[in-house]
Amino acid sequence: MSTQPARSLGRVLEDLGSTLLDLLHGDALAVTEIGGVGIHDPHDAQHYPPRAIVLGVGVHGAPAVAELLRGLRGHRAAALVVRGPVEDADGLADVVAETGVALLALTRGASWAQLAAMLRTLLAEGDVGEAGADTLGGVPSGDLFALANAIATLLDAPVTIEDRRSRILAFSGRQDEADAARVESILARQVPERYLRRHEEDGVFRRLYQGDGLVHVPAPSFGDEVALPRVAVAVRAGDEFLGSVWAALREPLTAERERAFLEAAKLAALHMLRFRAGTDAENRLRADLVATALEGGAGAVAALGRLGLAGESALVLAMGLTGGRDEDHAHVTAERQRLAGALAVHLTAVQPRSAVALLGDVAYGLFPVAGDTAQARERAAQVASNFLLRTGERAGAVVGIGSVAGEPAALARSRADADRALRVLFGGRTARRVASIADVYVDALLLELRDLAIANRDEVTGPLARLAAYDARHNAHLVETLAAWLDAFGDVIAASASVFVHPNTFRYRIRRVAEVGEIDLQDPSARFAAMLQLRLLDLGD
Repeated sequence: MSTQPARSLGRVLEDLGSTLLDLLHGDALAVTEIGGVGIHDPHDAQHYPPRAIVLGVGVHGAPAVAELLRGLRGHRAAALVVRGPVEDADGLADVVAETGVALLALTRGASWAQLAAMLRTLLAEGDVGEAGADTLGGVPSGDLFALANAIATLLDAPVTIEDRRSRILAFSGRQDEADAARVESILARQVPERYLRRHEEDGVFRRLYQGDGLVHVPAPSFGDEVALPRVAVAVRAGDEFLGSVWAALREPLTAERERAFLEAAKLAALHMLRFRAGTDAENRLRADLVATALEGGAGAVAALGRLGLAGESALVLAMGLTGGRDEDHAHVTAERQRLAGALAVHLTAVQPRSAVALLGDVAYGLFPVAGDTAQARERAAQVASNFLLRTGERAGAVVGIGSVAGEPAALARSRADADRALRVLFGGRTARRVASIADVYVDALLLELRDLAIANRDEVTGPLARLAAYDARHNAHLVETLAAWLDAFGDVIAASASVFVHPNTFRYRIRRVAEVGEIDLQDPSARFAAMLQLRLLDLGD
């Protein structure tokens, strides 16, 4: 079991080890508290949490690395990760000493996205609320990486803990002592497909699902690929299959170690249940904190503090699905949850202090911003547009962006504005998939005026009512003619073309509009009243 603090750089290096990361320069033991994960973007303003691990995606060459290290000193970053091998790495030692920012290299072939996910998993414990000090079998409760290392020590073999779909939940150190297939599994956080098919053909999974003992798996043969034999054990809670633990063996286990492995599986069940329960509880707590912050009341300050957003300017993003009314309710609910989780990952990759929660049918994001209001809205719109581009149009998601809240009390207004923008997008009268309230303010106002008219049980009266009644009796198209004329600012040629009639016919109809509707089209107030009524009627179509 690790003696390093859970959020320290030393613990990260212990857990991820040489499989993913190598420490090139710097003192890992000096970084005892990592504040989060940030991704460097040279084309955007950077906002990192204090003591962040920054992922230098696309940063190559010693001069570029040195420049970024010096820039990160002002952000109080803890470490920089760049793709290995690093050119002239020895020459960067002085820069690391000068800045105090440790330099790490990501193993070639490893995914930046997987590294970010793993780092956030390792640093997630205690992110929201108070961290507990409970232990199970001498291992911190729910800490699967610590458990994997403890089992590896008992067996003297590298270990992985996998879920029911053979996805890697955690792994021990010393994976370099295993084989290329194990390293491939860890880099992808998923057992390779060829091994899954072979295990299925050989009945390995059937034996795991049906039995309680150890399952010995001979080294499979795939051409020239060299692999070690494995031994696996199922992890169960009663009748529920939670996953499995796998050890890569260079020599057979002794009888004593086999017994220890079986006992460890029972302990693993408790940790996996605690891990699952802890994740569910943290998600519920985070949703409660986001909801409290959005209310903007007395509890907002405390909620923002627990979310790490105290003292930050922020705006609210509201994401909803445009479809779903005629679809299966369970499917739509699952899709909302999936997209909310994806939005959380996307926002935190851009701005680590973001927070997302699914409240009812809408996923709300608290997005910290800096700079003036226009720049903040533009940045949020770009982030949201990039997210929707990645999820594709089939998802049917749209995002409304609220106003910038400089203080907790203003978050309620930002949420209301985001909801107003979202309602306009739901109406489908714009091709936009992302809009701030500033973009669609007039449309939002018209919708609210229509709501007011409905609440007051108002009916269409005056000139427009007379024109509509005349059209109903004579099919004269006078309402259509008036709408086209107003939209064309009185330009008869343009207006007649829009309704596909001859200009002379249109002029005759406009005269009839004035006569039948008893409306003075030279009066600006009369024109405005008619235009407003037409817009409100159009909203009700």
